[in-house]
Amino acid sequence: MGLQDLLSYIEQYGYFALFFSLWLGIVGMPLPDEMIVMSGGFLSSLGKMSVLKAFVLTYLGAVSGLSLGFILGKVFGHKILDKLVKKNKAKYLLHSKELIDRYGHFALVISYFIPIVRHILPYLVGMNNMSFKKYALYYYTAGLVWTSIYFTLGLFFGKHIESISMLATKYGIYFGAFVSIAGCFYYFYTRKLKSVSE
Repeated sequence: MGLQDLLSYIEQYGYFALFFSLWLGIVGMPLPDEMIVMSGGFLSSLGKMSVLKAFVLTYLGAVSGLSLGFILGKVFGHKILDKLVKKNKAKYLLHSKELIDRYGHFALVISYFIPIVRHILPYLVGMNNMSFKKYALYYYTAGLVWTSIYFTLGLFFGKHIESISMLATKYGIYFGAFVSIAGCFYYFYTRKLKSVSE
C-alpha cells in the first residue's frame, strides 16, 4: 500500500480508517505510523475531515493499539518474545531492552519516537509487570506529543508526507526532537512579535 492508496482508503472509510490503520500497527501495517498520522492532518487541511475528530481518532488508534501490546505482554509473556524473534525483530528487541536498562521508565517516552521499537517496548514492560497506570502515564503522554507533532506536520506540509516520513523513519528520536524544538521556537517567536505589535 502506497500513500495514494492510504489517502483513498481514509477518504472512503473516514475517521475509523485512521483509527484502525494505527491500531493495526501492532501487527505490522505496511506503512510507517508517521505517514498515517500525517495523512489525517493533510486531509483535515483540505477540509475533508474535521481537525479535532481526525486528531482524536488518530491519537486513540495509536495508544490503544500499543496498549494491546502491553496487555499481550502481560498475559503471554515470553511467548511474545519468541514470535518477535521469528519475525526478524531481534535487533529491535535488543534495542528495546537496552533502552529500558539505560533509561528505566523514561524509555517509554523515548521509544515512541523510534519506529518499530515503539511497538516492541509495550510487550516488554507488560512482561515485566509494570502497572498499567504507570504505563499509561508515560506512553499516553508521549503518544499525545508524538501524534501532535506528526498531525501538525501533515496539516501544514501535507504535500511532503513521504519525504518527512522517510526522515522520521531514518532519524527517529532526533527528528522528533528537532521538530519539537523548532516548533517551540516558532511559537514563542510569533508570540513575541504579536506582543511587540500590540
